[in-house]
Amino acid sequence: MSKERLYIFDTTLRDGAQTAGVEFSLEDKISILHLLEQLGVDYIEGGYPGANPVDTDFFGSKRTTKAKFTAFGMTKRAGRSAANDPGVQALLNSAAEATCFVAKTWDHQVRVALEISLEENLDNLRDTVAAAIAAGKEALVDCEHFFDGYKNNPDYALLCVRTALEAGARWIVLCDTNGGTMPSEIRDIVTAVRAVAPGERLGIHAHDDTGQAVANTLAAVEAGVRQIQGTLNGIGERCGNANLISIIPTLVLKPHFSARFETGIDATHLQRLTQISRAFDDRLNRAPQRQAPYVGGSAFATKAGIHASALLKDFSTYEHVPPESVGNERSIMVSQQAGKSNLLTALARHGINLGKDDRRLERLLAEVKDRESRGYSYDGADASFAVLAHEVLGTLPQYFQVENYRTSIERRHNAQGEEITVTEAVVKIRVEGELLMSVAEGNGPINALDLAMRKDLGKYSSRIEDLELVDFKVRILNGGTGAVTRVLVESRDGSGERWYTIGVSPNIIDASFEALYESINYKLLKTETSLGTTEKVA
Repeated sequence: MSKERLYIFDTTLRDGAQTAGVEFSLEDKISILHLLEQLGVDYIEGGYPGANPVDTDFFGSKRTTKAKFTAFGMTKRAGRSAANDPGVQALLNSAAEATCFVAKTWDHQVRVALEISLEENLDNLRDTVAAAIAAGKEALVDCEHFFDGYKNNPDYALLCVRTALEAGARWIVLCDTNGGTMPSEIRDIVTAVRAVAPGERLGIHAHDDTGQAVANTLAAVEAGVRQIQGTLNGIGERCGNANLISIIPTLVLKPHFSARFETGIDATHLQRLTQISRAFDDRLNRAPQRQAPYVGGSAFATKAGIHASALLKDFSTYEHVPPESVGNERSIMVSQQAGKSNLLTALARHGINLGKDDRRLERLLAEVKDRESRGYSYDGADASFAVLAHEVLGTLPQYFQVENYRTSIERRHNAQGEEITVTEAVVKIRVEGELLMSVAEGNGPINALDLAMRKDLGKYSSRIEDLELVDFKVRILNGGTGAVTRVLVESRDGSGERWYTIGVSPNIIDASFEALYESINYKLLKTETSLGTTEKVA
């Protein structure tokens, strides 16, 4: 019997951006979109073009390669046509393939918030969907406050669904906007909605204000919806959105769902789940939640005792799924079960193939664990992992050596009498015995060091001409003025590839320099591979 298809709609870059303390830059959005593409979601909702410069720039060109690039906005305002509504037109003129319009479906909200009649609200919904379809966009409708609206006036809430369906919307998404609906209510109301709309046209968008967004989403699937909306690590306004990092493995690994449904996420995608979740936390500059389901550092951790003894005999005694199925690893506190399978998978991503019994694997694993105990984290810095792996395995060419470097910061007045800060960096590099010295000024010590390092690499200079520093994030790992600092640097080159490198030190400049140094080494390794000269590891 064929399985029914479930579609995964990610709204991290739109609804997730409502999280207190979270602000996505354009570069952040591009970087996170790449993580979502690696995960294999079907839709990526990138934001609200026209609402702010970042989102407008983000939708200036098509950003996705596989997922459907989706823009969010409101239905047209009353008293004007869709053609004369700047908000609607911003979506229709964007590079988005699909448009998701939020529509009020709670009669109380229509009267109080919009201050229009219920009939006008339906007209706005109908005309907006028609305009999107006429513009060649796939139309989705987020039925805001749907469950509260249904409980207050079920006839009107269902009329909104019917109107969107008849207007040609591909998806009508039922939103638990206030996050207060119980799973049993979700199940009953979705069942009632299916009397007017088929399940293959319905979606669910749940908020986590009672801690039940994941349960509500799964209840909606059981009741018939076939699109699931959520965010990475459950970020979102107030208490957050349904957590796709918990929902996806449940759908794929639990027979209750996997026997009936299929998604666009296969086992290979799923094995990257932990790495993607932790890399996303790195982008947010926050520590991953250790007790997060499936992907947390403690998700498969057991202390010594009867549980550990049973685990060593049969892993299923205290594990509901194999940790490697989601890219995590088993941890028994007395006897750490080394994450060799994870390491082999990570090495394979960089074209390094080792046998499970290769002694160098043990050495690399020990080095990774030692570094992580000192503050390094390679889940979000895959390029640094590649450099470290080649170094430990003895396959990293010695492109250049840094003899020494220094930075100086001077605050002075310019010719106009304005107070300015000037940063200078001096770097001495040795390439095949030749000592090269470069000096550069920048808008800060990190920028100056970056420019100086790349100014003259001798014979390698041409291979890094298109390398640029995109962003760097600083995180303090413990308190006090002597705190250990972790720096995450994002780089890119002319091919469009982006990569992340990491540095750790009590000195923020040293940590930054380490990350910059590894970024250049990764770029040289990358170009070496393209030249076909990288030594193969067997």
